[in-house]
Amino acid sequence: MTTARPATPSTARAINDRLALDLLLSQGPLTASELRTLTGLSRPTVADLLERLQHGGLVAVAGESGEQRRGPNARLYALVGDRAHLAGIDVRATGVSLVIADLTGRTLATAEVPAVPDPAVPGASGGPDLVDRTVRTLLETAREAGAGSLHTVAVGAPGMVDPVTGALANAGGLPRWHNELLGALRARPGMDVLLENEVNLAGIAEHRIGAARDRDTFVLLWLGESVGAAVMLDGRLRRGVSGGTGEVCFLPVPGTVGLPSATACEGGFHSLVGSVAICELARRHGLAVPGENQLPSPGPAPRAEAVVRAAVESEDPAGKAFLAELAERIAVGAAAVCVVLDPGCVVLGGEIGRAGGPVLARLVERRLSGFSPLRTEVRVGAAGGGAVLAGAVLTAGDAARRDIFGELLRS
Repeated sequence: MTTARPATPSTARAINDRLALDLLLSQGPLTASELRTLTGLSRPTVADLLERLQHGGLVAVAGESGEQRRGPNARLYALVGDRAHLAGIDVRATGVSLVIADLTGRTLATAEVPAVPDPAVPGASGGPDLVDRTVRTLLETAREAGAGSLHTVAVGAPGMVDPVTGALANAGGLPRWHNELLGALRARPGMDVLLENEVNLAGIAEHRIGAARDRDTFVLLWLGESVGAAVMLDGRLRRGVSGGTGEVCFLPVPGTVGLPSATACEGGFHSLVGSVAICELARRHGLAVPGENQLPSPGPAPRAEAVVRAAVESEDPAGKAFLAELAERIAVGAAAVCVVLDPGCVVLGGEIGRAGGPVLARLVERRLSGFSPLRTEVRVGAAGGGAVLAGAVLTAGDAARRDIFGELLRS
């Protein structure tokens, strides 16, 4: 039998410092008295750690508390946000969105880099200069936001990310420039680049700041151009051996013609609730698909989002029938996930999930309860259209703070 060794003074200081830093991150500026109350530490210990963290450049006086009492107001201490800067990047087939943030996760600037047709590859987008334009835009936007350098960049992209190598597996015909962009970013010196599946990042955002803040176990069902899922079990994002957890677009389900293959998800859950399938379902119910005859076409995802939103806002019986059938299709795939994982909660995200809102969520929950004996609540995603970017910033911030806080506490 082994007995635990008592913490050394340096270990105790490191634990107390990290506790204070985490509280300042989650709570915002605090007085020394508030830190004592929240940590349970003594007055001399809190005074000592605040002096140490100020000397290390991680904490600074951010003002006064404004309390109405005798004597001077208490000082407010806050994390120094510009100690390091972060970036989140959302890579889509249509282009790149990015956000620059400080160490606390506060947004400083955003930018968009649209893809254009690639003259070298008929039918493809990106163009030969998209990678260069994206890297240039990232660095220029950071510089304009006051960030001389970027400590950590988190990139969200469609496809499977190998948990061991960090490589992006092209299982669904992704544009070639996605991997080229990752290579260009990783070639930049002094900048850590993290890659994560886009739906996983949205799942992180829903867990930390969105609809599942009170849940440690849930599944985010992402409904957009195609369908994907993020699986959070016991507070941990699950990726699987090959990074394929959540690739439900390949899930074989009833109601499709044929079955999916190892290289194509046609015939899988994608063929029931992907944006093209939703537009076809709307036409079958006699609904007009907004933008269908518009030139240039807005694409299937915006059209599907628009038709779902219109059906939710309409009292037309055809719209109600369309939503009921769409909810049943969604519930078919959700049930297959729930009977295996029993998450207790499914969050509907993506463009279709947001467009359907509480109306669609209630319909899915009702239909899901008829497919499975496992009680499952269905919620609407609350992280918004920027869920992937929000998750990227959270991921980059976590990594940067682990590095910087750990470096300080080891010194």
